[in-house]
Parts: sequence; structure tokens; C-alpha cells
Amino acid sequence: MEIEKKYLIKTMPASLAGFARFHISQSYICREPVIRVRRKEREGQVSYRLTVKGSGFAEREEFELELTRDQYERLLAKKEGKSIEKDRYLIPLPDGHRAELDIFGGDHEGLQLVEVEFSSREDMEAFAPPDWFGKEVTGDLHYYNSWLSQ
Repeated sequence: MEIEKKYLIKTMPASLAGFARFHISQSYICREPVIRVRRKEREGQVSYRLTVKGSGFAEREEFELELTRDQYERLLAKKEGKSIEKDRYLIPLPDGHRAELDIFGGDHEGLQLVEVEFSSREDMEAFAPPDWFGKEVTGDLHYYNSWLSQ
């Protein structure tokens, strides 16, 4: 089960240089249910993953499977729409949660979103976002990568 909230960015953290950064390219084979393939690179290390997500916004079922490069490329050939390109920064928050800050490139250059995952619904409901988070967009389909890829 994936439990998360998604926000726009009000102000960018002062320096991103000290945080882990990944470049992500993800593509969608199907949007209902969501089936995506992702290539993630950090410091020359590349991984590939297939993800299937159930319906919903803040809470939904999620299944992930590691792929080989060949499997990824064969599935990528079946994508619908455009690939999403983004840099993801992993930012620890003072309350013990972790922010995943996405800075988009390509067709969505300038879009910045941040997500926080939770261990339970109660944990999610008790969350107080830091000041640099902007408007919550968890329930807004227009900010989901599967929609952005169309």
C-alpha cells in the first residue's frame, strides 16, 4: 500500500547540493490501471523498475518489480504518450519524514512537486508540511505523472 501526499513548492530549499539526487525517466504502458516503467540513475548506477498502481490518490495499492535493461527497453517500446523526465532530491524533514522533491524537465520544464510517503493513514493525517511546501495537490489528477505523460 502506498500512502502519500503531494504538494506544489512555495519556496525552494536553500541548497539542494547536499541531498541525494536521482535522474528519473518514466513512461506509461497503461493509465488504468497505472502501469509504468522507470529508469533511475545516480552517480552512474542505473536501475530499472516496473510499477503497477491501483486506483485512488492518497492511498492505493502498489506493486513493483525490478527489471533488466533489456526487459525495460522492450516494455518502453509499448509506452503511451511521452516520457516524463525529472530530477528527484531526497530531503529529510525535521519530523522524521522524507520529502521527494521532483524538478521536471522536457515538456514540463519548471514544474516542481514534492511528495511525502507515510506508514499509515494516521501518520498522514497528523503530518504538518514545512513552510517551503505550497498548495496540496494530492487529489488533483493534473499533477500525477500518468496524466502529465499524455
